[in-house]
Parts: sequence; C-alpha cells; structure tokens
Amino acid sequence: MSAQMTIHVAGDERSVAEGTTAADLFGADRAVVVARVNGVLVDLAHAVADGDRVEPVRIDEPDGLMVLRHSCAHVLAQAVQQVNPDAKLGIGPPIRDGFYYDFDVEKPFTPEDLKSLEKVMQRIINEGQTFHRREVSDADALVELKDEPYKCELVGLKGGMSHDDEDAGASVEVGAGTLTIYDNLRKDGSRAWGDLCRGPHIPDTKLLGNAFKVMRSAAAYWRGDQANNQLQRVYGTAWPTKADLTAYLDRLAEAEKRDHRKVGAELDLFSFPDELGSGLAVFHPKGGVLKREMEDYVRRRHIEEGFEYVGTPHISKEGLFHTSGHLPYYKDTMFPPMEFEGADYYLKAMNCPMHNLIFRSRGRSYRELPLRLFEFGSVYRFEKSGVVHGLTRVRGMTQDDSHSYITPEQAPAEIKHLLNFCLGLFRDFGLDDFYLELSTRDDKHKDKFVGSDEDWQIATKVLEDACVESGLELVPDPGGAAFYGPKVSVQARDAIGRTWQLSTIQYDFNQPKGFQLEYTAADGSRQQPVMIHSAKFGSIERFIGVLTEHYAGAFPPWLSPVQVLGIPVADDFNDYLWDVLAQMKSQGIRVELDDSDDRFPKKIRNASKSKVPFILIAGAEDMAAGAVSFRYRDGSQKNGVPVAEAIEEVIAAIRDKRQV
Repeated sequence: MSAQMTIHVAGDERSVAEGTTAADLFGADRAVVVARVNGVLVDLAHAVADGDRVEPVRIDEPDGLMVLRHSCAHVLAQAVQQVNPDAKLGIGPPIRDGFYYDFDVEKPFTPEDLKSLEKVMQRIINEGQTFHRREVSDADALVELKDEPYKCELVGLKGGMSHDDEDAGASVEVGAGTLTIYDNLRKDGSRAWGDLCRGPHIPDTKLLGNAFKVMRSAAAYWRGDQANNQLQRVYGTAWPTKADLTAYLDRLAEAEKRDHRKVGAELDLFSFPDELGSGLAVFHPKGGVLKREMEDYVRRRHIEEGFEYVGTPHISKEGLFHTSGHLPYYKDTMFPPMEFEGADYYLKAMNCPMHNLIFRSRGRSYRELPLRLFEFGSVYRFEKSGVVHGLTRVRGMTQDDSHSYITPEQAPAEIKHLLNFCLGLFRDFGLDDFYLELSTRDDKHKDKFVGSDEDWQIATKVLEDACVESGLELVPDPGGAAFYGPKVSVQARDAIGRTWQLSTIQYDFNQPKGFQLEYTAADGSRQQPVMIHSAKFGSIERFIGVLTEHYAGAFPPWLSPVQVLGIPVADDFNDYLWDVLAQMKSQGIRVELDDSDDRFPKKIRNASKSKVPFILIAGAEDMAAGAVSFRYRDGSQKNGVPVAEAIEEVIAAIRDKRQV
C-alpha cells in the first residue's frame, strides 16, 4: 500500500498517495494547463511532495496564457526545422499577446513561408504530441546540442546570465539550476523534436487547437547585441479559443486604423523626414496647434499646483552627468559626446541635473520646501533603431519635467499630491481608466542600482503607501526601478483597451547626495532634501501619439486644430458664413472656411475626413433667419440655429472639454 502524504490543494488540506502528480489532481480539467507548486510553475507531470501547496493554473490566466504561448513557440520552431533542417535555433520566449522565435537561416522568411509554416504547425498540433521534461547535465547538453551553436552558447551562460540576456528572453532557456530539455513525443512514444528549455509546457499540442497565427517576421540580433549575428525573428500569437484569436485580430485591425503615424499624415499634423534621421519628428501647423494647446494647458496646471517655471540648455559638460550618476548607468542611451574647447559636451537626456544646479545656486531654507521646479525640457536619447516608433518612441522629445525638493517628512504628501495632479490631468484629456505600476530594485542585480538597502526600503514604502491610498489597482514591477530610486507609473487604458505608460513619479535619494544639496532646517542644522521626479505626459510627443490613437484623430473640440469648419451651400453664402466665423474667431475659436471650387457634397465628404468637431453650413434659409446649421461628426444635423446660440454651443464644448 502506498504511503500517504498531506498536501494543500487550492488552500484545502488533502491526503494523497506518494507519486501523485499535478495531472492526477487537475488533469481531468483540460482548461488546467500547468500547476503552481509552492509558488513555482510546473508541468502537470510534476510529482508533488509532502507538505506542498498546489494550485491549478488555467489556460485563460496570465500564467496559463504565457505557458500556452511558449508551447506554441516550440511548435513553430519544430515546424521551421521540419521545413528547413539546416535552420539553427535561437531563443523563443512568450511575450505580451504572443511569442517569437529566432532562427539563423540563409534567407529571410517571406509571407508565403509564414503561411506554409502555419500549415505545418497545424499538422503538428493535430498529432497531439506531448511535452516531456528531461534533466540533463551541462556536458550531456553540449553533446546533444552540438549542431545548435546558439543553444550551446546559452548553456555556457548558465548561472552567469546578464540582465540584458534575461531581458532578451534567454531566461526561458536556462537558469541557475539543472538544465532541462523538452521532448515532443508522438502517440507511439517516438521523439518528434526537442529543445533546450526551462518550461513548463502544456500537456499536449492539441490544447493549441486552431487558435494561433503566425504574424510576421523581422531581423533581430542574437542576444540583442548589434555586434552579434543577425537572425530572423518570427512572431506569432496564440489564445485559448478561436473566438479569442478573432477578437485579438479585430483589435489589431482597429489599432492599425488608429495608428498615429497614418492618422497624423491624413490630418497633416506631423511627419518624420528621412533628412532629419530616425526618431526625429516635425510638427506641421495643425500639429503645432495641438502641441501648443497641450503645452499651454500643462504649463498653467503646473503653476496652479505650485510649480515654478524654469529653463535649462540642451547640452552640458560631461562632468554634470558624472555628478548625477547618469553616465555610468545611462551612457548607452545618450548620444556620443561632442568635443569643444577641450571639453566633452553631451546632449542632455534628462533635465534633473540642471534643476539640481538651480536648487544649489543659493542657500535654501526649510520654509521654501516643497520647492517645485518645472520646465518643458527638450532631451535626446539614442534609442536603438529597432525600437524607434513614430511619436511613441523617439530620439528627440520634450518632457513636461518637474522636480520637487522636499524634506523626508514631506515625501508621502508630495507623492499623493503628484498622483492626484496626474490623474486629474488625464481625465481632462479624456483618459479615465488607470492602474498603477510600482517599479522596485532588482535585488539580484544590486550593482545596477545605487544607495543602501535602508534607502531603498524607505523610498519603496513611501511610494507603495501612496499608491495603496489612491485606491487604484497596484501592479508590481520588480527590477524596473531607475538606478537612483523606485518609481510609480500611471498606466492608462485607451479607447480600445490598450495600456500606455504615461506619468512617472520617482523617489530619488541619490542625486541630492551627489550634488551636495542642502537646506537649513528649523533647528539651524544643514539637512539633505529628498528629490521627487515627475513627468506628467512622459513627453509631449508620446502623449500626442497616444491621444491621436485614443481618439482616432477625432480630438475633442478644445484640442482640435480646427474647431469649426464653415461650408456654404453655394458661393453666394461665402460672405455671410465668413462673417459668422469671424465672430467665432474673435472669441478665440479656431475656424476655417471651405471656399474651394469643389461641389457642396464633396466639401461635406472632405470635412468628414478632416474630423473637425463642428461643421457649420449656411444656405438661403439660414442667411434669411440669421442662423446656421450644425453638422456633427456622427452625421447628425441641427438646422436653423441662431448665430449667437451657435457660438455659445461651441464655446461651451471647448470650455467644458467635452467630446462631441
């Protein structure tokens, strides 16, 4: 008779026989794809031990989706090597909404290749191959994988992987412990394929069904390093059901329609000239109106919230960035130095060091604190070409950057003040679905961060308490902190449910020390302030990109570059309609008159494409009555509105920041 063990299943104590696996506990439910044992994800074939705490992980949970997509990445790699046995395997991790796998192949994948791979994947899935975990020694792994040079290189990284390698997805292959290989077995037990992998995986390929798709391919450097070989990366997606996949593809189609690069070109807002270089945008007159409205608004709001406006230059001697600590930690994302008059100068990638110089320019008293400094600071960051994307990832940007200098005791209240400021600002721009993300130090890589354990504990606790008190959902982001301190970011969901990181609030105990910042305390002693960084939009450029996609270019009236477009029914009414528009213009409303030679129906179609919030139409009856007709974005119309009422309707919509 088998010995009995006591385990805890989803919180309930249970007596089971030795040798019981997670599959014995949960395998009858095909929606359960892996288990969590003592907090660690494991395959369902894992045998539980006495005292274990075991939980099922379903296919539609975040961890279950990750395992599903990782398993689909293995199926993709198997399909590639079936079609091209000479293909060498790189890394294949799950990512948000999908997965990818890198391959060293002679020729890049074509769209036709991707369609063919999808068919091969479906055949593998339909075979119902099972995933089997097998532990191997380093030496045995090197022998077995002798024809896979990239896998052998990963074996050599075991236990000594860099943070960059982990970010590149190498951690899905090897960790610090025993190496494992996952074999895909056919129903007769024969081995169809295998891969170096930490797992876990779904029990069998049939769970993937037909709810997957190979999306695209792109070039990618091995381990994310431009000095290494260029591989071909194939992206895919996988979902629990076909309906989930269809919904995701529909969301992608909607996102493509809203792509700010496309909408920005259609509405003549901004462009990205090749002559300037990658990641450098120019704003056209209409985009300039949008940018100015945002800047005027946020400048006014900062002043209302107690900030003082300052200005700093675009370049500085390198010593400033050594003092701030940025050069040792941030140099790779700064543009190369420029030699001038015997000194190296850098384009600034951040504004905080210069604000520190303003604080330090004279003696400060505790009575001045909080001292809040703010500027629209243009900064430049050497983003890799592969991540530059329209306005949302640029190399030249303008930040609505602020720094609060406070006593340590003022930190909790200041962070709450900044959080409320950020949330109120976003609501004015029509974003009202948020959660918070708390980025903390990675204790496994302390060398990438400065400051004592005590400093980090105090700073993290202050931020966490403020986040909890806000009542918003709080999501941990271990390892995501800045080198000088933890941060909280506001994550906002747009009109189609995508999440964007916007504001960041960072607690900095390092720079005040490096710059020897001091204030005179009430008892006459010299004390070091705490510094709180905050950028409300993140950058003006990024926020414009986000808003363009959120509204699909149909901005609320207060932001619209053109707020009212006048369209006369015929040329005879041009002068009358222009007189109405002139009255609106005198009230600060941005107006245009379409007095082109186009026929009236075409003018209406053009106006609809321009996404102007208010179209004013005037014909004989309107002119006789001293009125106009409104045509709204949804195609509805209101006729015979007296001019004074029409002006008030537009003014009210702008004043109240309404969407129409």
